[in-house]
Amino acid sequence: MELRHFRYFVAVAEQLHFGRAAHQLGISQPPLSQQIQALEAQLGVRLFNRNNRRVELSEAGRLFLEEARQVLAQVTKAGDVARRAQAGELGELKVGFTSSAPFSSTIPQAIHHFRQAFPAVQLTLLEMSSHDVVDRLAAGDVDVGLTRPVPLPASVEMAELFREPLVAVLSAGHPLAEGSEAGIALAALANEPFVFFPRNYGSSVYAQLLQLARNAGFSPRFSQEASEPMTIIGLVSAGLGVSVLPASYHWMRIGGVVYRPLLDDGAQTAIWLVQRKGEPPAMVEAFARLLMQR
Repeated sequence: MELRHFRYFVAVAEQLHFGRAAHQLGISQPPLSQQIQALEAQLGVRLFNRNNRRVELSEAGRLFLEEARQVLAQVTKAGDVARRAQAGELGELKVGFTSSAPFSSTIPQAIHHFRQAFPAVQLTLLEMSSHDVVDRLAAGDVDVGLTRPVPLPASVEMAELFREPLVAVLSAGHPLAEGSEAGIALAALANEPFVFFPRNYGSSVYAQLLQLARNAGFSPRFSQEASEPMTIIGLVSAGLGVSVLPASYHWMRIGGVVYRPLLDDGAQTAIWLVQRKGEPPAMVEAFARLLMQR
């Protein structure tokens, strides 16, 4: 039984006239009659009662018509699903992101607009370190990533979305918190204990802090480690040290903390959009386009 048999049968069943059904289908009447007879022979039932004056559906034909219409509707739906998936309007988009990425208004706005434009796409957001984003992207576990600058394998490419300054995070009672709204040099923190990410966490800001400190003539002393930025800020608030974080963390309103711009050259960090090289799937392309337009 072929799909055309269903189409031919439904056309005849709706027209109850072989000539009109053949015209609707764009074929001649004899082949249509032959195909209906072949369908009846294959099913072993008479679908139509016909004589020289009229064509009527048999009881079997009436019930078969309901099923045939459902088959054709399901085929149409399947084709629509395939076309929409090809266009990036259906499916799942897995986005790996570093923890600080959502704190910039650019990225939440892009995610909001993507969800509005593609409501049938399941958007799965996976938080991880920048190194893990790149590794899982290369492995095919995520479709697109948002990272801080990290080394990239040959299979992955990047586009810079934006840059933001690094800021010193100080407890409100710290001496440098007073009268330094214009910013401070990192060298002013040379003797301070630092609260920061663990070295093995994979934060690119770790390497950047070490380089900035080296340029300022000191090596930072890490007294406390925490994997979560909110924990770092909370420990600074408790007076356990100072820290350096991207300015977007300023939006985490934790009492007893102030943020001061760093005046050192290169005290900036970027957010990258990373994806696998080659022609991207339609969903990835649409998501990337929205991010680049923000």
